This record gives sequence, structure tokens and C-alpha cells, in this order.
Amino acid sequence: MSIFGRIADLFQAKTHKLLSSLEDPNETLDLSYEKMITGLQDTKRHLADVVAQQQSLHRQIGKADAEIAEAESDARTAVTADRDDLARAALVHKQDALAKRRTLDEALAAITPQVQKLVEYERRLADRIEQFRTQKEVMKTTYTAAQAQVKVTEALTGLGGHLGHTGDALRRVNEKVEGMRDKADAMGHMLEAGVLTDQFDDRSASKRELDVLKATSAVDDELAQLKASTTKVIPPL
Repeated sequence: MSIFGRIADLFQAKTHKLLSSLEDPNETLDLSYEKMITGLQDTKRHLADVVAQQQSLHRQIGKADAEIAEAESDARTAVTADRDDLARAALVHKQDALAKRRTLDEALAAITPQVQKLVEYERRLADRIEQFRTQKEVMKTTYTAAQAQVKVTEALTGLGGHLGHTGDALRRVNEKVEGMRDKADAMGHMLEAGVLTDQFDDRSASKRELDVLKATSAVDDELAQLKASTTKVIPPL
């Protein structure tokens, strides 16, 4: 394959991919339905034109029959009056009307099948459009439901972009919370140990240390008393 052929294939593939990404199935279905409706309307207009021609032929045939009948009547009247010349003229008029009648009959015979075909085609096209309309609505509903399901799934799994970084954000926040909790615990221990001082505590460092020792001593004394009170006395043998 030549380089130009490969470029043409690549361009066609890229164009097809771009058109596919831009194409909305719902809009495509609606557009196809509108085109079918337009085709049906065109068919109805053609049918109306042909039917109008058919009716016109029927009217012209009626006029030709009236001319034939009138010519025959005129010929009889002329013969009764012994006017062969007028009778001949009336009969010539009758022949012309008969020729005209035959031409109209041929035209009517030619157009009648066309009318029947157009009527049948219009009926079939209307049925097809109605079937397509039903299928279109079903397909649009199915596509919309599937599209919604895809969007929800993308949101839940993070593929859609809206919640794509939510999991990472939660992990980062959790790490910060744990880090802040550890820092708070450490500072609490340091405050208790006297490493950090309370700025609202106006005691001196030595006073605070003595208070800690007193509290520790009080706890030790209370613990010794508790142990003494719970010690069982073993009776002598």
C-alpha cells in the first residue's frame, strides 16, 4: 500500500472515531425518524398529485361522453330535418369525441396502477414508520438507562472523574488526622511531664515539680493502703 493510501486510511479511521464520539444515539434516532416522516410527506404529496390527475381524467372522460351523446342527438335531429350535411358534421364531431375518449381511457389505464402502487407504498411506509417510532422510543429509553448506569458506576469506581480522587483524598485526610492525633498525644505527655508548660500556669518550675511529686506520693500512699486493706491474714495452725 502506498504512503498516500495509508494516510487516507488513517484519516478515515480518525474521522470515523471522532464522528462516533460526537454522535448521540438519541439524536441519531430522532433524525432518522424525522427523515422518514419527511419521506412519508413527500409520498403523500406525490400520491395527491397523481390522484388529482386521475380525477381530472375522469372529469374529462365524462365531458367526452357528454359530447358523444350530444353529437349523436344532433345527428338524429339533422337526419329528421333531412339535413345530411348537419348530420355528417355531427357524426364527425362524434368521431373526434370518441378519439378523445379513447386517449383519455388509455391515460387513465396507465395512471390507475400508479395510484394503486403509491397507495400501497404510502400504507407500508406509514406502518414502517410507526414500527420505527416504537423501536426508537424503546431504544432511547434503554440507552438512557444504560447511560445512567454507566455514569453511576463510573462515579462509584472513580472512572468518571467526579469521584476519581475521592479515595486518595480520604487517605490523605486520614493520614493527617492520625498525624495530628499523635502530635496531640505527644504534646499532652510532654505537658504532663513538664517538658512543655502551660502559659496560664503562674507556678514556678520548682513548684510544679513539687506538685507532681506530691501527687505521685499521694498515689503511692493510697495504693499501699489499698493493698494493706485487702491482704488476707492467714490464721496459725
